[in-house]
Amino acid sequence: MTHDVIIIGGGQAALSVAYFLRRTQRSFLMLDAEEAGGGAWQHGWDSLRLFSPAAWSSIAGWPMPNAGTTYPGRDHVVSYLRDYEKRYALPIERPVLVSSVTRVEQGFEVRAGDRTWTARTVVSATGTWRKPFVPNYPGMAEFSGRQLHSAHYGSPDQFRRQRVMVVGGGNSGAQILAEVSLSAAETVWVTQEEPMFLPDDVDGRVLFERATARWRALQEGRNVEMLPGGFGDIVMVPPVVDARAREVLSSVRPFERMTPEGVVWSDGTVSSFDAVIWCTGFRAALDHLMPLGIVEDGKVAVEGTRSRDESGLWLVGYGEWAGPASATLIGVMRTARSTASEVDAFLQAADSAARHK
Repeated sequence: MTHDVIIIGGGQAALSVAYFLRRTQRSFLMLDAEEAGGGAWQHGWDSLRLFSPAAWSSIAGWPMPNAGTTYPGRDHVVSYLRDYEKRYALPIERPVLVSSVTRVEQGFEVRAGDRTWTARTVVSATGTWRKPFVPNYPGMAEFSGRQLHSAHYGSPDQFRRQRVMVVGGGNSGAQILAEVSLSAAETVWVTQEEPMFLPDDVDGRVLFERATARWRALQEGRNVEMLPGGFGDIVMVPPVVDARAREVLSSVRPFERMTPEGVVWSDGTVSSFDAVIWCTGFRAALDHLMPLGIVEDGKVAVEGTRSRDESGLWLVGYGEWAGPASATLIGVMRTARSTASEVDAFLQAADSAARHK
């Protein structure tokens, strides 16, 4: 059987595209590498919370139920996404870790182990969680303490009375530092530059409005650099506000190299640590697209969300390069809607061309 569309992924971006594809009557199948629904959220740390209230954290069609707290936690988001796929009876197979996508006469062959599927079009929505990024520092292989990426961080309990270095200046770095500092003997926060904190009254609602303004500017050909605010600034969620009150939000610039016991700073001084938590971000999980020869510098050239070089392929949910705010719950709605519409139009054109041959 050849599907009209195969969506690779089962998180918020994949679910959003599936919701809009249901309206087109196209046949589609979702292939999700996870054991259960919930996408990357089910791998978030225990205390992880959204930046926005539930009403501002919904995907298309069904508002997220009230969480009973201002900022919903990880488990609430996971339950919402699992209930969402049941609500719309979305066709999902899991666990299916797609290893390759190749071009065939019918469109694409999608392979996972010894299983294959064919589809006229493909929407890749695999996100970034499976590709955590850790910079390569001299001596890091000799460090005798514990190293882990924020993708695998669970709770501060495992760092009680330890000397911990948190590396990375984004929201994950600030939030993990905030809670680890409550139980660790010592914490040091390393960032490339001095962290930029958003005003206390700015949360995901404001960030979504900024993303909307950015999208409109792009549509109108205006300069997005002139718009106010940045998207990498740290949101002052309650734990981070508390950390500021405790005066633990100060950071230092990067070290020169690692040693078996710790690090050497630029001035030659040495510090010892028991653990390092790398909050250094992620890269797009695109290994399955490598056979198509279109992945360069960890990205795929796109126009909107459609691949420039591979007709019939779309990419959703990887970040700004695949649509403003497309890696957020509420922000992916816009790109998901346009992607589903483009896929349907592409298939209509192909059907029309076939009838007139």
